[in-house]
Amino acid sequence: MVKITRREFLGQSAKVGGLVLASGVAPAFIKNAFSEDKHAAYLKANINWRQVEGETIKVLVTPAHYFNKFRAISPQFEDLSGVKVDFDIIPPREMREKAVLDFGARSGNYASHTADPMYLSLYEANKWVDPLDNYLNNPKLTDKSWFDLDDIIPLWRAADSVKGKLYGMPAEGEATIHVYNRELYEQKGLKPPKTLAEFKETAKELHKIDGKIAGAAIRGFRGAGQNMYIWPSLFLAWGGKWFDADGNPLVNSEAGVKSLEYYCELLQNYGPAGVENWNWPEIMEAFAGQSIAQFIDSNSTASIIENPKKSKMAGKTGYQRWPVGPSGRRCTSIWNWTMPINAVLPKKKKVATWLYIQWLASRPTQFSSAVYKETPDAVVRTGVNRISIWSDPEYRKVINFTPDYADVVLTSMREDTDSDWRPRVPQWPKIGEVMAVAIQAALVKQKTPREALDEANAAIAKIMKRG
Repeated sequence: MVKITRREFLGQSAKVGGLVLASGVAPAFIKNAFSEDKHAAYLKANINWRQVEGETIKVLVTPAHYFNKFRAISPQFEDLSGVKVDFDIIPPREMREKAVLDFGARSGNYASHTADPMYLSLYEANKWVDPLDNYLNNPKLTDKSWFDLDDIIPLWRAADSVKGKLYGMPAEGEATIHVYNRELYEQKGLKPPKTLAEFKETAKELHKIDGKIAGAAIRGFRGAGQNMYIWPSLFLAWGGKWFDADGNPLVNSEAGVKSLEYYCELLQNYGPAGVENWNWPEIMEAFAGQSIAQFIDSNSTASIIENPKKSKMAGKTGYQRWPVGPSGRRCTSIWNWTMPINAVLPKKKKVATWLYIQWLASRPTQFSSAVYKETPDAVVRTGVNRISIWSDPEYRKVINFTPDYADVVLTSMREDTDSDWRPRVPQWPKIGEVMAVAIQAALVKQKTPREALDEANAAIAKIMKRG
């Protein structure tokens, strides 16, 4: 686990934030993104953006709104670099499968893709992707002072690293927070819960408050990125550890059983009907339609919830950090979409891919894509990758959903995250699926939590032995 102290984080925030405030850089980013002088911010980098002009690369992306923004402004990169960027747009599960097939066949169809950080250990073990250190440390390819890697959220970089080397560049991400209906809380005289025990009590108080509103929701849908996006945080909040010192799995420990019992009791007693098939879009839409009282999920849902054209909850929502577990620990789910470089590409295509990734992850692109609207009703980005942007007054005006929203997210990213909240091992895709099946089996009462986890623990032991 890579940690950053509060002092280190605040020091970095103050450093970059001070530069922004002193120089007025951030407002200039907005201006440069859409003015005749649109390349001015990039030409400050001491590199030749056109060193491989004429190359074409193909990038595999999900259809999420933030990647729609990236695609919409990518012609600016093409104009800057002379590199053509083509996109294939595929939903996340299919995208992961297609990326793995491309890597395994060593066909090099895709220069990069919007990767799941949990797959990077698998990619590294098979030498499917290049370490980005090779590009970051080459002065012909990267102006380190201009790019400022340290400005990118530290725990996202940690999650994208394997054996101390960065294998993917964070382009978009999130923290998991508690989102609640302020009006219902006030109606019942409730205070935002500080602990997970209190969270369940508020769910009980609010359940069926008007005969139909469910007390709470978290992801119930089966999948390594669905119910296994949520339960690992509960597991760690109960003091759980994935493996012992000898590498033996511990998911059926007391912490595992107690945390899964909590998960099941919460959703079975106070969740909406059919929650075992709900992922984040269903949760967000139900909250926006006022059919659930609260949920714990990504901070990015605020973009929809606070849009009055899409939500009945705009201006009525509260946000706070994930409540504390019995171990005294908060452990928000951590996520970022990361961009690796396919190791089988010819040298020039690798350079072209790096230039695109560097452009995409840079401060000016991250800022302009945060405020850019591809359609009049498009939502803003709430997953920018840089501390300096989260600290920037202009950006905070854009995401001023509540006075404390930005600070809730920043604090969660700084204090509540753990790059090893799920085990970063090459076997993760198989482990994630085993655990997802076990969690849903307990949720739908096919098995008790202990039975489900005993079976999962045995299966993980076999997976780890096979390597």
